Amino acid sequence: MPHAAALLDDLQRYAPDIVEPDDFDHFWRDTRTEASARPVLVDVRPEPTDLRLLDSWDVTFAGFGGDPVRAWYTRPAGVSEPLPAVVEYAGYGRGRGLPHERLTWPTAGYAHLLMDNRGQAGQYAPGDTVDPHGAPGGPWPATWGILDPRDYHYRRLITDAVRAVEAVRALPGVDCARVAAVGNSQGGGLALAVAGLVADLGAVLTTAPFLCDMRRAVQLSEPAPYGEIARYLAVHREAEDAVWRTLSYVDGVSFARRATAPAHFGIGLRDTVCPPSTGFAAYNQYAAAARPPVPPAREMHVYPFNGHEGGEAVHVRRQLRWLGSMLHPAGPSGRLPGHES
Repeated sequence: MPHAAALLDDLQRYAPDIVEPDDFDHFWRDTRTEASARPVLVDVRPEPTDLRLLDSWDVTFAGFGGDPVRAWYTRPAGVSEPLPAVVEYAGYGRGRGLPHERLTWPTAGYAHLLMDNRGQAGQYAPGDTVDPHGAPGGPWPATWGILDPRDYHYRRLITDAVRAVEAVRALPGVDCARVAAVGNSQGGGLALAVAGLVADLGAVLTTAPFLCDMRRAVQLSEPAPYGEIARYLAVHREAEDAVWRTLSYVDGVSFARRATAPAHFGIGLRDTVCPPSTGFAAYNQYAAAARPPVPPAREMHVYPFNGHEGGEAVHVRRQLRWLGSMLHPAGPSGRLPGHES
């Protein structure tokens, strides 16, 4: 492995020319328009958690194709005024789990929406959202419908992620002007896609992002999810052109180039799941195609001796401090709204 300093120097200059389809913007504009034609909230009901300091709700919203997508909405108990919100996206193979599993953001004073991953639950955490759309492709989520961008699983999942922002803004107690998209791995890729598609997002926090610099990632990475695409191509040898075309519509670098929200990145230099260069490809071109061309605040935190786990608790602390400086969830006293005493 190259010396960390030399490797980092190369990564800081890495800005590949990602091939974008000519109709990239038209494709996503049409996809979003179709989804937004339906009311976003389907059902909201209280969810008992036995957590005295937090209130939680079981939310169902209309995602891609109007499909019901489940989410947990959690916020500090007894706080009635609008709060800044964090929309969090889970990693590959994870569902939303149980509402008391992810408490960092609501205990930090944010309204928190955790989106379920359609069709992916069961490998790491349970979920409650199916993906009812079948299309030719492989047996894994990363390959579902991979022969055509309109059929691809990530067209649906990215649309769900955008609709999750619309859903949280429709929920009570949310300051709609202060909404952040947050995620690790697959969740980080979804957060970047949302940043490129939602023009008025307040901030984006992405760690070890999946879906970036896809052609390079598939060639470099052996583990899932990229390895699943490589294994599909090892069997379907004549599908390569169609697969690269489909992946070009969901590449996080293309979304990052269109983003305008302040951005916080984290990457482990020993990551073999999402190669570090692919995350740097998104960071180094972040906001490059934004209009107007005003570069937003952005930070990159690098962990030279860590892999896909990144900086873990140390990185979360940095995220909390950075997002607090961007969205100001606490008053001058440092206390949460509604807890002044």
